[in-house]
Amino acid sequence: MLTEKKHTEPNQFRIAVIGSGPAGISAAISAAAIGMEVDWYDKESRPGGKLNDYHQLFPDREFADLVLDDFTGKADSIRIKKHFGTTITRIESANGQNVLYSNTEVVGRCDSVIVATGFDFFDARIKEEFGYGIYDHVITSPDLEKILKTGHDQLKKGGIAPESMAFVHCVGSRDQQIGINYCSRLCCITGIKQAIEIRELFPSCKVYNFYIDIRAFGSGYEELYRQAQEKYNIHFIRGRVSEASENQQNRIVVKAEDTLMARPLKVTVDWLVLLVGMVPSCTQVSVNQAQCSDPETGFYQLQNPFAGSGLEKPGIFSAGACGGPMSIPEAAASGRSAAIEAWQYLTSR
Repeated sequence: MLTEKKHTEPNQFRIAVIGSGPAGISAAISAAAIGMEVDWYDKESRPGGKLNDYHQLFPDREFADLVLDDFTGKADSIRIKKHFGTTITRIESANGQNVLYSNTEVVGRCDSVIVATGFDFFDARIKEEFGYGIYDHVITSPDLEKILKTGHDQLKKGGIAPESMAFVHCVGSRDQQIGINYCSRLCCITGIKQAIEIRELFPSCKVYNFYIDIRAFGSGYEELYRQAQEKYNIHFIRGRVSEASENQQNRIVVKAEDTLMARPLKVTVDWLVLLVGMVPSCTQVSVNQAQCSDPETGFYQLQNPFAGSGLEKPGIFSAGACGGPMSIPEAAASGRSAAIEAWQYLTSR
């Protein structure tokens, strides 16, 4: 005898999405499109995460504001309950329900949770030899991105365009001295894109990129790297920077080793840009009084990375860069996938 299969309506389930970067936006939109009731949390008062601070995106140089408007426009068109300006610090799970805390206050209850809290940038002050926080003309790639977005005249000295600028790759990535062995994946292409922007703004400015090796893995990335060399005449120097100091003219003296030529190298530039890597921020949210992070990297550790985005705690899923370095398109795809996995989990209980 055939039995009728139980039909579960999507709106019987309430899901919480923590984070409003590309992964969080995509997760919230997808969960709502399925028909689930969505509570959307973020510590900031507006959605977008770090996308709010970006100028242009690689490899097509599309303006970040336009991409963000497209994301948020879709979110506004679907019924999602927003709780922005709320920091989730803890998730407690029991009997198939999850309780969300902001410090000691209960702020929500739900059937499943998608954590999409993104990443933090490496604190370049840890690498004291590069002079960040010591010399005014040593900045990080996020600093430069904000300058490019808000007004590049900040790069001029006394109204005069910079004559030269250097980028240092892998600051806070692939560095055994500070215990960060992984590749952040996007620093290389960020340095390539920003170097091109500098050459477009200041055509006479000499631009140097000091790299260990170039990892241009994504679609269109290798082409942008080639364009940087052939069209914009950006100098790529394979070598490690040992230190940076400031001379009496307030210019930055960069000492490095050219590993291709096997010789020491010294260049003097107006600005030094440190291409900082991604570090985990997921430790800000504890799950059942425990952390779900990988002991090696600190990013969320998935129960089975080949099978999905679920954490070791049933009903709790990871989306975006809180699970490891990834690009904006990858983060958005991760958010959509997490929403589907959460729905599958809830309907199979």
